[in-house]
Amino acid sequence: MERCPWSEGFEQYRQYHDQEWGVPLRDSRELFELLMLEGAQAGLSWSTILKKRDTYRKAFDNFDPARIAKYGPEDEARLMADPGIVRNRLKVNGVIKGARAYLAMEASGTRFSDFVWQFVGGETLQNRWTSLSEVPATSAVSDAMSRALKKAGFTFVGSTICYSFMQAAGMVNDHLVACPRHKAVKALATNEVKSGGASARKRRAGASSATIAPDESGSA
Repeated sequence: MERCPWSEGFEQYRQYHDQEWGVPLRDSRELFELLMLEGAQAGLSWSTILKKRDTYRKAFDNFDPARIAKYGPEDEARLMADPGIVRNRLKVNGVIKGARAYLAMEASGTRFSDFVWQFVGGETLQNRWTSLSEVPATSAVSDAMSRALKKAGFTFVGSTICYSFMQAAGMVNDHLVACPRHKAVKALATNEVKSGGASARKRRAGASSATIAPDESGSA
């Protein structure tokens, strides 16, 4: 199997590439978890966070936004003493802020899944890269997502993090064309559209105004 070269190195990475990376993810809580973990890797590597993912889930109550939003000083102290996560105070506080922003969004009537998927019109963007050097680190879409997430109260959501999030959540298919997962992920996305019917066509019709925020800028 000719996997995307970035996935080679250790078995957990290969399994993640073969089973998760690029598969369209629609569950709001799982998307929240993924975005928080992507933020945790800022300045590090995804392999570092992937190795700690189980301990992250235990430390952050399985990324339940309702529970995390209630964290106080004692919880912050507990997390800062936990060797199973990246003990960076800004990143720890970023998850708490993210949980509160998530709940505020849902309370306003916007599902988190709908919010992030709107930036690609509700469907996976299909790319056809032949080498890793062609794969971008950011895009106009990730720029827009970053601006809107920051406006909503999230932190550690710079454009690079957002693009990595989009790749992992299947909003873009960035498997190289020589990788068997490119075809498999494309088929999954195609089947989603077919089964979605009218709702899928409605999503394609256009993103909401949250995707257009030219006055919001800045990095993570």
